Amino acid sequence: MIYRLIDAKKAEIPVNRSCRLLGVSGSGYYAWSRRKPSLRQQGDMVLLAHVRHHFALSHETYGSPRMHAELKAAGLRCGRHRIARLMRDNGLKALMKRRYKKTTDSAHGGPVAPNLLDQDFGAEGPNRKWGSDISYIWTAEGWLYLAVVIDLFSRRVVGWAVSDRIRKDLAITALRRALAVRRPEPGLIHHSDRGSQYCSDEYQKILKNQDMVISMSGKGNCYDNAMVETFFKTLKSELVWRTVFLSRWQAERAIGTFIDGFYNPRRRHSALGYKSPVLFEATA
Repeated sequence: MIYRLIDAKKAEIPVNRSCRLLGVSGSGYYAWSRRKPSLRQQGDMVLLAHVRHHFALSHETYGSPRMHAELKAAGLRCGRHRIARLMRDNGLKALMKRRYKKTTDSAHGGPVAPNLLDQDFGAEGPNRKWGSDISYIWTAEGWLYLAVVIDLFSRRVVGWAVSDRIRKDLAITALRRALAVRRPEPGLIHHSDRGSQYCSDEYQKILKNQDMVISMSGKGNCYDNAMVETFFKTLKSELVWRTVFLSRWQAERAIGTFIDGFYNPRRRHSALGYKSPVLFEATA
């Protein structure tokens, strides 16, 4: 450990001086520096290279459990505790912070449906239960609003849209995209909060024309739509709160890359057996 410290500081402090300060011999340091790494150390160096690679691919968001699953899928044999040690010793840790803005306007005269989902987010297959909601992203040009539709079976984002204003057209665009991509059978449960966007006549008409079963959260109960809230938390902690967006266009491009290029096809979910939403649906 002492020799490693001397080696790390040798560009700043002469080796002989460090050896005197720490009470070790210069010859001992040079003998240590010429010594070949052990097989274990060589293995750590190779494994760390893979960890750094996949950490970068995950937008620096994977902790040791997801990293362990990623490396196993890549054919590498390694223990989770070893990965945790390498990540900890090399400072591979994601940071998170928060910003809040209210997006739900339930003070309207539109129809409100009962809570049929009742916090039961499990589904027997794709296109059985969808969750919808709207969130927000701060940019230098002002707020950008994001509407999503998520298949609760796989956590897959099946439809999304953005706008500089929070209005019904935003939610409708996300819904239409989900319908175009998935083409669900009648009877799908569509769950949302009581926001005016989801209670609007036009939005409700689309749901009824598709023979969907309408469900809405209880008033002021964020847990009733927890699955979608979890996605927003993931998006913000892994992308939004780590980025300074100079324009709404830049934010839209980044969100699209995150959802379609990483979250749906690649990001591993512990609740899905550390599979991505796309892989989970393909192997279900």
